[in-house]
Parts: sequence; structure tokens; C-alpha cells
Amino acid sequence: MPIFSARHMRNFYLGLVKPCLDRFTAFVALVFLLPLLLIIALTVFVQFGQTPFFVQDRPGFNGQIFKLFKFRTMKNKDEKEVTPIVGKILRVSSLDELPQLLNVLAGDMSIVGPRPLLVEYLPFYNQEQMTRHSVKPGVTGLAQVSGRNRLDWDSRLALDVSYAKEISFKLDLIILARTIVQLFKRRDTSFPDNEVLKFSDYVKRSE
Repeated sequence: MPIFSARHMRNFYLGLVKPCLDRFTAFVALVFLLPLLLIIALTVFVQFGQTPFFVQDRPGFNGQIFKLFKFRTMKNKDEKEVTPIVGKILRVSSLDELPQLLNVLAGDMSIVGPRPLLVEYLPFYNQEQMTRHSVKPGVTGLAQVSGRNRLDWDSRLALDVSYAKEISFKLDLIILARTIVQLFKRRDTSFPDNEVLKFSDYVKRSE
């Protein structure tokens, strides 16, 4: 049996290398993007007249709840309506996700991992789908670069599970590279909300 088996390498990457790379990358990105973050925060503050950040509970590693940060993109406090200009620009460009670099720096998220979905979804995952919570959620992930909103929920969750089982440095690099390409092409970021199957409808179909 080799001294460094695939299992040992995976555990070493997950336990030490990936957390260090995540925090280093988040710190450098926050410093580099600080002017842009300040401009966005000021623009959103002027638009809403209140905090530019939207904070929401999300399940993270092992289903533990943490506070996820995003730039505000909605008109009302119920977060049901995107602002006509600012919100749509932030959504289409994915700039609303940038504050999650703070979550990565705090250790609640990774740069790459399954996207943190809503807490209310937790009771509806089957045992296999719960595997997505065996790793930290990410700012970007395999499902996001494989179709994002164009995927049905079965496919999205299956990709999350696949990532959690096959996680590696090489896979993370591939996802990051595809994320950059996707951002420049603006693919799958502006898929109409009314054409996206809601999770509640997916659950009903699965019953």
C-alpha cells in the first residue's frame, strides 16, 4: 500500500491546502477589488438608502448555518423583486456575489464548492444529496459552470454530489478556469427566473 494513497492526498488537500489557498485567494482578491467593492457598495446604498449588503442564513459544511453576504439587488425587504438597473447589472455580471469573499476569509465558504442553497431546502434532500454538505460551499462550483440555471434540480444536485466525492486541486482549477470564461461570456447568468423550476416544485414532482 503506497504511503500517500489517493485518500490521504484528498484529506491533505481538504484539511490543509484548500483552506490555506481559499483564505489567501480571498484576501488577495479583496485587496485587489477593494475600489470596485466600494463603488458598488456606494451605488447600492444610493439606490436603496440602506445597507448595501444582503445577509441570509445558509447551510454550510455539515449543514451548519452561517451568514452569507451578498450585495443587495432587490427593491423590498422581502427580496422578491430585482431593481430595474442596479440589481439586474449585479445579477447578470455576478458582481452581487463578491462579498462572499468575506465568507471565504472567515472560513465559512471555499472559493470552489457546491453553492449554498436555502436553509428551507435541507429537509427535502435525500441521503445521497446531503453529501453536498460534506465539503464547504463555494462562491463558484461545478453546477455553476455546467449550466447553472439551465440545469434541472436533479442535475444540479447530482453535480454537487459528484464534486464532493471527487474534489481535488485539479478539479478546482478546472472549475475556476471555466468560471472565468463563463463570466466573460455571461453565459447562464441571466436565464429568466420564470423559466427556472423552483425547488418547491421539484420536490413536489419527486414525491
